[in-house]
Amino acid sequence: MNQFEQMIAGRMNLKTTQVAAVFALFAEGATIPFIARYRKDKTGALNEVQIQQIQDKLKILTEFADRKAFIEKTIGEQGKLTDELQARIDKAITITNLEDIYLPYKSKRKTKAQAARENGLEPLSVLILSQVQTNLEEVAKEYINDKVLTIEDTLQGARDIIAEQVNEDTTVRAKLRKCFEDTATFQSKVLPEKETEAIKYKDYFDFSEPIYKIPSHRILAILRGFLEGHLRMNIAPIEEEAIDLIESIYIKESLNSSVEQVKKAIKDSYKRLLHPSLETEFRTNMKNKADEEAINVFAENLKQLLLSAPLGSKRVLAIDPGYRTGCKIVCLDEQGALLKTSLIYIHEGNKQLEAGYVVKDLVAKYNIETFAIGDGTAGRETEQFIKSLNLNIPIFLVNEDGASIYSASEVAREEFPEEDITVRGSVSIGRRLMDPLAELVKLDPKSIGVGQYQHDVNQSRLKEKLDQIVVSCVNQVGVNLNTASKNLLSYVSGIGGTLADNIIKHRNEIGQFTSREQLLKVPRLGGKAYEQCAGFLRIKEGSNPLDASAVHPEAYPIIKKIAADLNVDVKELVSNETLLKTVEPKKYVTEEIGILTIQDVLKELKKPGLDPRSALEQFEFAGIYKMEDAKEGMMVPGVVTNITRFGAFVDIGVKQDGLVHVSEISHTFITDPNEVLKLNDKVMVKIVEVDITRKRIALSIKQTQEAPAKRANNTRFNNKEKAKSDF
Repeated sequence: MNQFEQMIAGRMNLKTTQVAAVFALFAEGATIPFIARYRKDKTGALNEVQIQQIQDKLKILTEFADRKAFIEKTIGEQGKLTDELQARIDKAITITNLEDIYLPYKSKRKTKAQAARENGLEPLSVLILSQVQTNLEEVAKEYINDKVLTIEDTLQGARDIIAEQVNEDTTVRAKLRKCFEDTATFQSKVLPEKETEAIKYKDYFDFSEPIYKIPSHRILAILRGFLEGHLRMNIAPIEEEAIDLIESIYIKESLNSSVEQVKKAIKDSYKRLLHPSLETEFRTNMKNKADEEAINVFAENLKQLLLSAPLGSKRVLAIDPGYRTGCKIVCLDEQGALLKTSLIYIHEGNKQLEAGYVVKDLVAKYNIETFAIGDGTAGRETEQFIKSLNLNIPIFLVNEDGASIYSASEVAREEFPEEDITVRGSVSIGRRLMDPLAELVKLDPKSIGVGQYQHDVNQSRLKEKLDQIVVSCVNQVGVNLNTASKNLLSYVSGIGGTLADNIIKHRNEIGQFTSREQLLKVPRLGGKAYEQCAGFLRIKEGSNPLDASAVHPEAYPIIKKIAADLNVDVKELVSNETLLKTVEPKKYVTEEIGILTIQDVLKELKKPGLDPRSALEQFEFAGIYKMEDAKEGMMVPGVVTNITRFGAFVDIGVKQDGLVHVSEISHTFITDPNEVLKLNDKVMVKIVEVDITRKRIALSIKQTQEAPAKRANNTRFNNKEKAKSDF
C-alpha cells in the first residue's frame, strides 16, 4: 500500500501523507463527502474531486497488481518464469504492457502455428527466419511427412510459426500500437442497400477521421450504426506503412528465398493476427474513452440540474398539461403535501370559463403562492391560459423529463397508493419546483434526460458515476431530517437504504426529531454511521441551534468553549458575525480538531445551514409556441436544457429544443460548451435555421452579441457588462 501511496501522490502532485490519510480514512469506512467536509486537517484540505481521483487510481493500481500476480503465477506454473522474464514483468507499467508479455504464455485454442510445431516444422521456421542464403526447396523436402504432404505445405507451416512469433513480439506490438495512435483512421461506410434505412447516419456513409482527433460523440454514433447493422467500420493505419514497420524489425538480409518467406509471414501476421487484435484493442479503448467522456458530460449536467435553484417552502398549484385528456391539477402545502386534486379542460373553448372558475377557487381556498406547469405537451398553451386569469401570482414552467417514469414507479405508489399516475405526475412537477434535488433523487438519473448517448455507454460505470454525483449534491446541500424522503436520506453519507428506512420508521414513531443525538436510538444506526451522517442532517427549530447547521456534533464542545470565553450563550453566538470575528481560531485547536476545521466552524456559524444553491428567477419565453412560429433571424430568449461536447440544446418554447453548435456559442474559441454555459442558464439566441421536416432548429448565441474587436473601442462597456456579454 505504501508503494501505491507514493505512486498516486506522484501522479497527482500531492504529499504522500495526504494520500496515506485518505487511505486510512477509507479503511475506517469514511465516505468521500465526510472526508472532504470534516477531515480537512488530516488530508490537507483535499476536495471531493481529488479524493474521488485517489479512490479511482487506487482501484486501477489494485487491478494492475492483481493481474500482475495472476500472470506471474500462471507462467510460474508452466515452469517458464525466468529471471529475465520476471524483470520484464516488473518493468511493465500498464495492463497493456503486461498483456503483451503474457500473450505467448496464454492458453488458447489450437492455432496454425501450434499445428505446424506438432508437425515438426519449427526447425524450418528458425532456418527461414535466420534469412541465410540456401536452397529452400531442397531443405523443405526434408520436412515432408504423412501430415505435411508438399513443399508448399512445409513452407506454409513454417510461415505460420513465424507469423505467430511476429504477433507475440512485444517490440512489434509496441511500435505498431504507436503507428495506430499516430496515423490510424476511424472509417465507416454504409452497408449496401441500407441507405434509406440508415438515413440518420448519413454523415457516416463514407467517413474517415484520424483516431487521435475524432470526438467521442462521433465514435459513439458510428458504433451505434455499426451495432444496428447499418454501417461497416474499420480502424487502421495505411497497411503498407504498417507492414514496412514490421519488416524494418525483422528483415536483416538482402532479398533471397528465405527473406521472401519472412515477408510473406509478416504480411500474413499483420492481416490475420496483428491488425484484428490491435483494431479490437483500439476500438475497445476508444469506446471506453468515449464512454468516459459522455459519462462525464452526463454527470456534469446532472450535477447542475440537481443543484438547480429551489423555490423553497411555498404553497403551489401544479398542473400537468394535456389537450384531449385535460389538465390535472394538484394543490400542495409548504412541505409538498397533497391538499387537493382537480381536472380542468382549457383547450375546448366552451369549457375555459369553467376552468377559470376552478383555478381561481383553488387559489383562494388553499392560499396558493405559485403556479408550476409542466413544460411538455400543451405546457405553453396552459401557461397562456393561467396568465389570462390575471391572478398576479408567479408562474414557472417546470422541466418534466422523467415525471411519467416517477408516477408509475414503486416510490410513487408508496407515497400515493390511492392516487392514479396523473396525480402523482402533477405532484412531482410541483415538488420539483419547490426542491429539485429532493424530488429528482427519486428517479433513476438516466431517465432525467440530460445525457449524451447514455444508452450506449458502459451502464455499470454510468450508474457508478451518477450515483457519486447524487451523493455529492445531497451532502453538499444538506438534508432536513424531519421532512426528507427515504430516497433522499439514502444518499446521505453513511446511511444507505436500510438505515434510511429505519430513520423514517423511527421518525413516524416519535413524531419528529428534536436533536441529532436521537439518531443514535434508530435501530442499527451505530456510532460510525452517526459520525458519517450527523453533520449533513439538519433539524430546524430543535433543542440545539447547532443541529440546524453543517457543524458536526464532534465540534460542539469547542463552540461551547468559544461561547463561554465570550460570556454568551451558544444561541447568542450563532449568526452573530460581530462576535465571531473576534474569535482567534488558533486558540481552540486540539489534537483532534485542527485549524482548518475551526475556520470552517466559524464560517458556518456566521450563516448556519446556508443553502449553496442560487435563488430561483422567473423566466418568460417569446410569444412563439410551435416550430412553425420560429423564423430565421428572430432573436428570442431561451433556457439551456442539455450540454454536450458539440454544443448546447436550448428550449425557446416551441416544443423542440434548438442546438447551438459549439462554434456558435462564443466569439472566443472554445472546445467545450461548459467553459461558458451551465444547465438552466437563461440566454438570448438567434434562430439561424428551422428544418420542420427533420425537427431541427439551429441557433446562435454569439450572433446576438457584438464581436470583441468592435466592443474593444466602446468605452461605455464596463467590466461587468463585458463579462456578461461574453459569457
